[in-house]
Amino acid sequence: MAKEKKRALGRGLSALLSESGEKANSVKDTGAKELVGNIIEIPIERIIPNPNQPRTHFDPKALQELAHSIKELGVIQPITVRKVGDNFELISGERRFRASQLNGLERIPAFVRLADDREMLEMALVENIQREDLDAIEIALTYQRLIDEVDLTQEEMSQRVGKDRSTVTNYLRLLKLDPIVQTGIRDGMISMGHGRALISVEDIDKQLEIYEQIIRKSLSVRQTEQLIKSHKNPSKPKEKAVLPNEFKKSQKEWTDRLDTKVEIVRSNNGKGKVILNFNSDADFQRIKDLLK
Repeated sequence: MAKEKKRALGRGLSALLSESGEKANSVKDTGAKELVGNIIEIPIERIIPNPNQPRTHFDPKALQELAHSIKELGVIQPITVRKVGDNFELISGERRFRASQLNGLERIPAFVRLADDREMLEMALVENIQREDLDAIEIALTYQRLIDEVDLTQEEMSQRVGKDRSTVTNYLRLLKLDPIVQTGIRDGMISMGHGRALISVEDIDKQLEIYEQIIRKSLSVRQTEQLIKSHKNPSKPKEKAVLPNEFKKSQKEWTDRLDTKVEIVRSNNGKGKVILNFNSDADFQRIKDLLK
């Protein structure tokens, strides 16, 4: 069943490539039209891994699961390659390529592209961003590579990847975080929302302190934002007003005269109150009669 599916996806290399097609390495070469845009089955031994592969880590368990799927159903989605001399350099689909190698496949369906190194890197990076299983830091690093190595502006990049410019900017800002915090995002310890909140904390020691609190207390993004706000604008403790001596003297005199605790509370601006304490209804009536 798997072999039938694979045959349906692509024609053999020899069926498409004439002698001129084998030598086509640019769109101007003879045979390029017959080669580019077709899905062909390429011998895996003729495929060279992409040296500019933006992804460096491949989960072994996920690769094994993909290899099992390919064994049962074949390579459903072709990889994309660039013609380089007599071989083909991988542009995108390295997981499918590696999983096919694990299965011991001899051929794999592929789209053929003719592109220079800059175009190849851009295609690989943009294709990488479209993946759903990338973490926020991987996406941010890929955006940064598009800026640094492909020389794209944020506006051009947003058009390439189909994202709002503000979205691109938010990802790039994550790279300003301390590496420990970035690792926390990559490992799923905190979310991108937590990271965006932490960006506003410029003091690295304080940033790490809050990061540890997020993990220790399992804080939500909203709670994290409130915590950061409290650190930035700590509430100042109110200064306790000192009661002047003349008020202290009156407080003692009234306490002795009324035979009950009398409290005078006074603020620094002169406002205040006198508090008379009583122990029972009878005591209240006694104090009331004395005041008369």
